[in-house]
Amino acid sequence: MRALISVSDKTGIVELAQTLHGLGVSLISTGGTARLLAEQGLPVTEVAEVTAFPEMLDGRVKTLHPKVHGGLLARRDLPEHMAALEMHGIDTIDLLIVNLYPFEATVAKPGCTLEDAIENIDIGGPAMVRSAAKNWKDVAVLTDAAQYPAVIDELKASGQLSDATRFALSVAAFNRISQYDGAISNYLSSIQFKSATGVPERSEYPGQSNTQFVKLQDLRYGENPHQTAAFYRDLYPAAGSLVTAQQLQGKELSYNNIADADAAWECVKSFEAPACVIVKHANPCGVAVGQDALESYSKAFQTDPTSAFGGIIAFNRLVDQAAAEAVSKQFVEVLMAPAYTPEALAIFKAKANVRVLQIELPAGAAGRNSQDIKRIGSGLLIQSADNHVLQRSDLKVVTKLQPTAQQLDDLMFAWTVAQYVKSNAIVFCKDGMTMGVGAGQMSRLDSARIASIKAGHANLSLQGTAVASDAFFPFRDGLDVVVDAGATCVIQPGGSMRDQEVIDAADERGVVMVYSGVRHFRH
Repeated sequence: MRALISVSDKTGIVELAQTLHGLGVSLISTGGTARLLAEQGLPVTEVAEVTAFPEMLDGRVKTLHPKVHGGLLARRDLPEHMAALEMHGIDTIDLLIVNLYPFEATVAKPGCTLEDAIENIDIGGPAMVRSAAKNWKDVAVLTDAAQYPAVIDELKASGQLSDATRFALSVAAFNRISQYDGAISNYLSSIQFKSATGVPERSEYPGQSNTQFVKLQDLRYGENPHQTAAFYRDLYPAAGSLVTAQQLQGKELSYNNIADADAAWECVKSFEAPACVIVKHANPCGVAVGQDALESYSKAFQTDPTSAFGGIIAFNRLVDQAAAEAVSKQFVEVLMAPAYTPEALAIFKAKANVRVLQIELPAGAAGRNSQDIKRIGSGLLIQSADNHVLQRSDLKVVTKLQPTAQQLDDLMFAWTVAQYVKSNAIVFCKDGMTMGVGAGQMSRLDSARIASIKAGHANLSLQGTAVASDAFFPFRDGLDVVVDAGATCVIQPGGSMRDQEVIDAADERGVVMVYSGVRHFRH
């Protein structure tokens, strides 16, 4: 058996080569990798000796040769292939270990130039990987150091790799090439040359978008039982994102579970204080902060106990026994938190169907998507994600009446919640909890009325509340509705042609109004 080794990332390669040598495998390698193996006392033949042709063009050409690709591509079951190898003095290559020039890491560096990117486009590596992967029945190809241990174990156990293993390695190899080519296409198609200077500049959106996702699991069905579905994650998921969750117990997650869980987790991550978010059908139906998980949950649940039934609950703090006992009294589909006490897990264990997820809580904006993607008919809409964080210094008081410190706290809390409520969104809040949420209505007036109705159903008074509107009030009627309900302060983006009319109405009604200067539509 012969193995050809050519790796940019040399993690674990010495140990792998030592094992292969111990199993009687002959080693062939290229430049830097060959020197490394030789320094470790391993017998290794350089590719240039095999091809009888030296590396040239600063290493751009070294493995692009029939003695390499013939050895990889020849089918051992076809006599004519084997005869051709013998005629031309070509030996078979049975194992290929290749990882590619670090193109993705290079273009991710600040200040990366077009020249840097071009020089890190691998040519010979992908060509060899394709040859070996195509001929998977006879050749095994390793493209990731994470594959080494399992391959070593199988070779030690049986002296060869099974068809299933070689095929899986082939699929992984073609996936890696797809990822690599996609990254190159994304980068190069984002480059534009200034007409005046000829200097290349990088656009935020490439001419061709090549997204890469890895399947985590097939789902029983999609949004409805007649739809099929699967769950995928980003190729390189951010720490603290839902796809990194560890499921500790419960039934398999459904399509709707995952969509709602993501909405809850993204919302709860936005609070620094201990917080709880309860989501139903992608909208928060209860959000609160408190001294601990129990207090934040108790307050969030008060907002809308009816909608909370069968909801998704997310915490940004440790869930202890007291919080677990309170949560276990209601029907919950999914529970998420960064950690649980053993006592809390014991309580949930009695409810075997409850899906309990543990997710690392990231710092700051970590774990948030940089882009949002929406599928439309035969196309995509891609935008930068709405990750704007409002600072108090951004607020502009537009009324004669100034907000109190407590009102400012309530307004900031309400604004944070409104960012995660489907438009049109109206959110009443007070003392760190939602008091009424109106979501997803075609009319902002209807959202305001629904929020008031829900507060009434929960026996919550809206007197003295703060209200957040995710977009401006186009007329004063929306303001009148929330003030009639009991609101004493309002936060909205501003920007309407009738802003002054609405400001005058706020002064007339004796309420505070502040502008955020930012809209938070969420469709």
